[in-house]
Amino acid sequence: MARAHGTGRNGSGGQAGGATVGETRVSATGGTTGTTGPVPPDDGPAPLVFDRHLVLDQLGGWRGMVDATLPTLAFIVANSLGGLRPGIVAALGTALLVFALRLVRRESLQQAFSGLFAVGVAVALAAFTGQARDFYVPGIIRNAALTVVLLGSIAIRRPLVGVIAEFLSPSHLGAMAAPGSGLPGLRGRVDRARAVLAPGERDPETGRREPDPDPELHWRDDPRLLRAYSWLTVLWAAVFLLRAAVQGWLWLGSENSDATDLGVVSLLLGVPLTAVEVVVTLWVVSRLHRHRAPVADEQPPGEGPAA
Repeated sequence: MARAHGTGRNGSGGQAGGATVGETRVSATGGTTGTTGPVPPDDGPAPLVFDRHLVLDQLGGWRGMVDATLPTLAFIVANSLGGLRPGIVAALGTALLVFALRLVRRESLQQAFSGLFAVGVAVALAAFTGQARDFYVPGIIRNAALTVVLLGSIAIRRPLVGVIAEFLSPSHLGAMAAPGSGLPGLRGRVDRARAVLAPGERDPETGRREPDPDPELHWRDDPRLLRAYSWLTVLWAAVFLLRAAVQGWLWLGSENSDATDLGVVSLLLGVPLTAVEVVVTLWVVSRLHRHRAPVADEQPPGEGPAA
Protein backbone atom coordinates (compact mmCIF):
# COMPACT_ATOMS: atom_id res chain seq x y z
CA MET A 1 0.00 0.00 0.00
CA ALA A 2 1.37 3.45 -0.94
CA ARG A 3 2.34 5.74 1.97
CA ALA A 4 0.13 8.83 2.35
CA HIS A 5 2.03 12.04 1.68
CA GLY A 6 1.82 14.93 4.15
CA THR A 7 1.72 12.80 7.32
CA GLY A 8 4.64 13.01 9.79
CA ARG A 9 5.85 10.51 12.34
CA ASN A 10 3.39 11.88 14.90
CA GLY A 11 0.55 12.03 12.46
CA SER A 12 0.64 15.79 11.91
CA GLY A 13 0.47 17.36 8.51
CA GLY A 14 3.29 18.90 6.45
CA GLN A 15 5.07 21.92 7.89
CA ALA A 16 6.12 25.06 6.16
CA GLY A 17 9.67 25.01 4.90
CA GLY A 18 9.62 21.22 4.27
CA ALA A 19 9.56 18.21 6.64
CA THR A 20 10.95 14.72 6.38
CA VAL A 21 8.28 12.01 6.34
CA GLY A 22 9.81 8.57 6.40
CA GLU A 23 11.80 8.70 3.18
CA THR A 24 9.64 11.23 1.35
CA ARG A 25 10.47 14.94 1.23
CA VAL A 26 7.37 17.15 1.50
CA SER A 27 7.59 20.69 0.16
CA ALA A 28 5.89 23.75 1.61
CA THR A 29 3.07 23.46 -0.95
CA GLY A 30 2.30 19.86 -0.06
CA GLY A 31 3.98 18.28 -3.09
CA THR A 32 6.78 15.76 -2.97
CA THR A 33 10.32 16.36 -4.12
CA GLY A 34 11.40 12.73 -4.31
CA THR A 35 12.82 10.13 -1.98
CA THR A 36 16.00 11.42 -0.41
CA GLY A 37 16.25 9.48 2.86
CA PRO A 38 16.35 10.99 6.34
CA VAL A 39 17.79 14.47 6.46
CA PRO A 40 20.23 14.98 9.37
CA PRO A 41 19.75 18.12 11.41
CA ASP A 42 22.02 21.01 10.55
CA ASP A 43 23.92 21.77 13.75
CA GLY A 44 26.52 23.95 12.10
CA PRO A 45 30.12 23.01 11.36
CA ALA A 46 31.44 19.84 12.98
CA PRO A 47 33.69 20.43 15.97
CA LEU A 48 37.43 20.13 15.43
CA VAL A 49 38.57 16.80 16.85
CA PHE A 50 42.29 16.13 17.16
CA ASP A 51 43.27 12.57 16.32
CA ARG A 52 45.45 11.56 19.27
CA HIS A 53 46.50 8.38 17.47
CA LEU A 54 47.96 10.38 14.61
CA VAL A 55 50.02 12.25 17.22
CA LEU A 56 51.18 8.97 18.76
CA ASP A 57 52.20 7.72 15.32
CA GLN A 58 54.19 10.93 14.77
CA LEU A 59 56.10 10.35 18.03
CA GLY A 60 57.34 7.01 16.75
CA GLY A 61 57.32 5.13 20.05
CA TRP A 62 60.33 3.22 21.33
CA ARG A 63 61.62 2.53 17.83
CA GLY A 64 61.69 6.25 17.10
CA MET A 65 63.67 6.92 20.27
CA VAL A 66 66.24 4.25 19.39
CA ASP A 67 66.50 5.45 15.78
CA ALA A 68 67.22 8.97 17.02
CA THR A 69 70.26 7.79 18.98
CA LEU A 70 71.92 5.91 16.10
CA PRO A 71 73.46 8.96 14.34
CA THR A 72 74.90 10.14 17.66
CA LEU A 73 76.35 6.72 18.33
CA ALA A 74 77.89 6.64 14.86
CA PHE A 75 79.38 10.10 15.40
CA ILE A 76 80.92 9.10 18.73
CA VAL A 77 82.59 5.97 17.34
CA ALA A 78 83.83 7.48 14.07
CA ASN A 79 84.95 10.73 15.68
CA SER A 80 86.95 8.95 18.39
CA LEU A 81 88.62 6.65 15.84
CA GLY A 82 89.19 8.92 12.85
CA GLY A 83 88.51 12.50 13.81
CA LEU A 84 85.81 15.08 13.16
CA ARG A 85 85.39 14.62 9.40
CA PRO A 86 84.76 10.84 9.57
CA GLY A 87 82.42 11.50 12.51
CA ILE A 88 80.39 13.96 10.46
CA VAL A 89 80.23 11.56 7.50
CA ALA A 90 79.20 8.68 9.75
CA ALA A 91 76.47 10.72 11.46
CA LEU A 92 75.03 11.95 8.17
CA GLY A 93 75.25 8.51 6.57
CA THR A 94 73.48 6.88 9.51
CA ALA A 95 70.81 9.58 9.54
CA LEU A 96 70.16 9.03 5.82
CA LEU A 97 70.01 5.26 6.37
CA VAL A 98 67.49 5.68 9.19
CA PHE A 99 65.51 8.06 6.96
CA ALA A 100 65.41 5.47 4.18
CA LEU A 101 64.38 2.70 6.57
CA ARG A 102 61.52 4.83 7.88
CA LEU A 103 60.33 5.39 4.33
CA VAL A 104 60.52 1.65 3.61
CA ARG A 105 58.57 0.95 6.83
CA ARG A 106 56.06 3.58 5.67
CA GLU A 107 56.41 5.50 8.89
CA SER A 108 55.65 9.17 9.38
CA LEU A 109 57.41 11.46 6.89
CA GLN A 110 57.31 14.22 9.49
CA GLN A 111 59.24 12.03 11.93
CA ALA A 112 61.75 11.04 9.25
CA PHE A 113 62.39 14.61 8.12
CA SER A 114 62.63 15.98 11.67
CA GLY A 115 65.27 13.39 12.61
CA LEU A 116 67.30 14.13 9.48
CA PHE A 117 67.00 17.87 10.07
CA ALA A 118 68.21 17.61 13.69
CA VAL A 119 71.31 15.66 12.66
CA GLY A 120 71.93 18.09 9.79
CA VAL A 121 71.94 21.06 12.17
CA ALA A 122 74.29 19.29 14.60
CA VAL A 123 76.86 18.28 11.98
CA ALA A 124 76.67 21.68 10.27
CA LEU A 125 77.50 23.42 13.53
CA ALA A 126 80.38 21.05 14.26
CA ALA A 127 81.74 21.46 10.74
CA PHE A 128 81.47 25.25 10.90
CA THR A 129 83.37 25.59 14.20
CA GLY A 130 85.69 22.63 13.68
CA GLN A 131 84.91 21.47 17.22
CA ALA A 132 83.51 17.98 17.86
CA ARG A 133 81.87 19.18 21.06
CA ASP A 134 79.57 21.52 19.11
CA PHE A 135 77.78 18.50 17.66
CA TYR A 136 75.99 18.31 21.03
CA VAL A 137 75.10 22.01 21.36
CA PRO A 138 71.58 21.69 19.82
CA GLY A 139 70.76 18.97 22.36
CA ILE A 140 72.04 21.06 25.27
CA ILE A 141 69.96 24.05 24.15
CA ARG A 142 66.89 21.83 23.68
CA ASN A 143 67.21 20.37 27.16
CA ALA A 144 67.57 23.81 28.75
CA ALA A 145 64.60 25.19 26.82
CA LEU A 146 62.37 22.25 27.76
CA THR A 147 63.29 22.74 31.41
CA VAL A 148 62.07 26.33 31.28
CA VAL A 149 58.87 25.39 29.41
CA LEU A 150 58.00 22.58 31.82
CA LEU A 151 58.56 24.66 34.96
CA GLY A 152 56.71 27.58 33.42
CA SER A 153 53.69 25.39 32.70
CA ILE A 154 53.47 24.58 36.42
CA ALA A 155 53.55 28.26 37.32
CA ILE A 156 50.43 28.91 35.20
CA ARG A 157 48.62 25.83 36.59
CA ARG A 158 48.80 23.95 33.32
CA PRO A 159 51.48 21.30 33.94
CA LEU A 160 52.65 20.20 30.54
CA VAL A 161 52.73 16.49 31.38
CA GLY A 162 49.07 16.73 32.38
CA VAL A 163 48.13 18.61 29.20
CA ILE A 164 49.80 15.95 27.06
CA ALA A 165 48.51 12.99 29.09
CA GLU A 166 44.93 14.26 29.09
CA PHE A 167 45.08 14.84 25.34
CA LEU A 168 46.47 11.40 24.54
CA SER A 169 44.39 9.51 27.13
CA PRO A 170 41.67 11.57 28.89
CA SER A 171 41.41 10.39 32.48
CA HIS A 172 37.63 10.77 32.66
CA LEU A 173 37.29 8.02 30.03
CA GLY A 174 39.14 5.61 32.34
CA ALA A 175 41.00 3.99 29.47
CA MET A 176 43.86 2.88 31.75
CA ALA A 177 41.76 2.21 34.87
CA ALA A 178 42.51 -1.51 34.87
CA PRO A 179 42.11 -3.46 38.12
CA GLY A 180 45.18 -4.06 40.24
CA SER A 181 48.10 -1.75 40.72
CA GLY A 182 51.82 -1.69 40.13
CA LEU A 183 53.95 -2.09 37.04
CA PRO A 184 52.95 -5.67 36.03
CA GLY A 185 49.56 -4.44 34.82
CA LEU A 186 50.81 -1.53 32.74
CA ARG A 187 50.97 -3.43 29.46
CA GLY A 188 47.37 -4.53 29.77
CA ARG A 189 46.30 -1.01 30.63
CA VAL A 190 48.05 0.43 27.62
CA ASP A 191 46.48 -2.20 25.35
CA ARG A 192 43.08 -1.42 26.81
CA ALA A 193 43.69 2.28 26.33
CA ARG A 194 44.40 1.68 22.67
CA ALA A 195 41.14 -0.24 22.29
CA VAL A 196 39.12 2.46 24.04
CA LEU A 197 40.79 5.44 22.44
CA ALA A 198 41.02 4.05 18.90
CA PRO A 199 37.42 3.29 17.88
CA GLY A 200 37.13 1.75 14.46
CA GLU A 201 33.95 3.69 13.64
CA ARG A 202 33.93 7.21 12.26
CA ASP A 203 31.13 9.51 11.23
CA PRO A 204 29.93 7.93 7.93
CA GLU A 205 29.23 11.35 6.39
CA THR A 206 32.23 13.42 7.50
CA GLY A 207 34.77 10.66 8.14
CA ARG A 208 35.78 12.35 11.40
CA ARG A 209 36.09 10.77 14.82
CA GLU A 210 33.42 11.72 17.28
CA PRO A 211 34.60 14.10 20.02
CA ASP A 212 35.18 12.70 23.48
CA PRO A 213 32.34 13.24 25.96
CA ASP A 214 32.88 16.24 28.19
CA PRO A 215 33.98 15.43 31.75
CA GLU A 216 31.84 16.46 34.68
CA LEU A 217 34.92 18.04 36.26
CA HIS A 218 37.90 19.37 34.32
CA TRP A 219 41.12 17.67 35.31
CA ARG A 220 42.66 21.00 36.37
CA ASP A 221 39.81 21.42 38.85
CA ASP A 222 40.62 18.08 40.49
CA PRO A 223 43.28 18.79 43.17
CA ARG A 224 44.64 15.26 43.07
CA LEU A 225 45.17 15.27 39.31
CA LEU A 226 46.63 18.76 39.27
CA ARG A 227 49.06 17.89 42.06
CA ALA A 228 50.12 14.58 40.48
CA TYR A 229 50.62 16.07 37.03
CA SER A 230 52.59 18.94 38.54
CA TRP A 231 54.99 16.53 40.26
CA LEU A 232 55.36 14.51 37.06
CA THR A 233 56.17 17.72 35.22
CA VAL A 234 58.77 18.53 37.87
CA LEU A 235 60.26 15.07 37.34
CA TRP A 236 60.62 15.59 33.59
CA ALA A 237 61.96 19.11 34.10
CA ALA A 238 64.56 17.82 36.58
CA VAL A 239 65.78 15.23 34.07
CA PHE A 240 66.08 17.80 31.29
CA LEU A 241 67.88 20.14 33.70
CA LEU A 242 70.26 17.34 34.69
CA ARG A 243 71.06 16.67 31.04
CA ALA A 244 71.64 20.34 30.26
CA ALA A 245 73.82 20.89 33.35
CA VAL A 246 76.00 17.78 32.96
CA GLN A 247 76.38 18.13 29.20
CA GLY A 248 77.04 21.86 29.50
CA TRP A 249 79.77 21.28 32.10
CA LEU A 250 81.40 18.62 29.93
CA TRP A 251 81.10 20.87 26.87
CA LEU A 252 83.05 23.63 28.64
CA GLY A 253 85.91 21.25 29.36
CA SER A 254 86.12 19.53 25.96
CA GLU A 255 87.55 22.26 23.75
CA ASN A 256 89.94 20.96 21.07
CA SER A 257 89.16 17.34 22.03
CA ASP A 258 87.11 14.56 20.49
CA ALA A 259 84.44 15.08 23.20
CA THR A 260 83.94 11.33 23.55
CA ASP A 261 83.02 11.66 27.21
CA LEU A 262 80.35 14.20 26.29
CA GLY A 263 78.91 11.84 23.71
CA VAL A 264 78.84 8.82 26.02
CA VAL A 265 77.13 10.81 28.79
CA SER A 266 74.61 12.13 26.27
CA LEU A 267 73.67 8.56 25.36
CA LEU A 268 73.46 7.40 28.97
CA LEU A 269 71.23 10.33 29.89
CA GLY A 270 69.09 9.74 26.81
CA VAL A 271 67.05 6.60 26.13
CA PRO A 272 67.77 4.75 29.43
CA LEU A 273 66.70 7.68 31.58
CA THR A 274 63.72 8.42 29.35
CA ALA A 275 62.58 4.80 29.66
CA VAL A 276 62.50 5.12 33.45
CA GLU A 277 60.55 8.37 33.20
CA VAL A 278 58.00 6.84 30.85
CA VAL A 279 57.41 3.83 33.12
CA VAL A 280 56.93 6.05 36.17
CA THR A 281 54.63 8.37 34.23
CA LEU A 282 52.47 5.52 32.92
CA TRP A 283 52.15 4.04 36.39
CA VAL A 284 51.03 7.36 37.89
CA VAL A 285 48.64 8.05 35.02
CA SER A 286 47.06 4.61 35.39
CA ARG A 287 46.44 5.34 39.08
CA LEU A 288 44.88 8.67 38.18
CA HIS A 289 42.56 6.93 35.72
CA ARG A 290 41.39 4.63 38.52
CA HIS A 291 40.78 7.67 40.71
CA ARG A 292 38.90 9.48 37.94
CA ALA A 293 36.87 6.52 36.64
CA PRO A 294 36.89 3.90 39.43
CA VAL A 295 34.09 1.77 37.90
CA ALA A 296 35.55 1.60 34.42
CA ASP A 297 36.05 -2.16 34.62
CA GLU A 298 33.21 -3.10 36.96
CA GLN A 299 30.31 -5.11 35.64
CA PRO A 300 26.89 -3.39 35.76
CA PRO A 301 24.68 -4.55 38.64
CA GLY A 302 22.41 -7.48 37.93
CA GLU A 303 24.46 -8.70 34.95
CA GLY A 304 26.22 -12.00 35.29
CA PRO A 305 28.71 -13.60 32.96
CA ALA A 306 27.40 -14.71 29.62
CA ALA A 307 26.27 -18.31 29.51
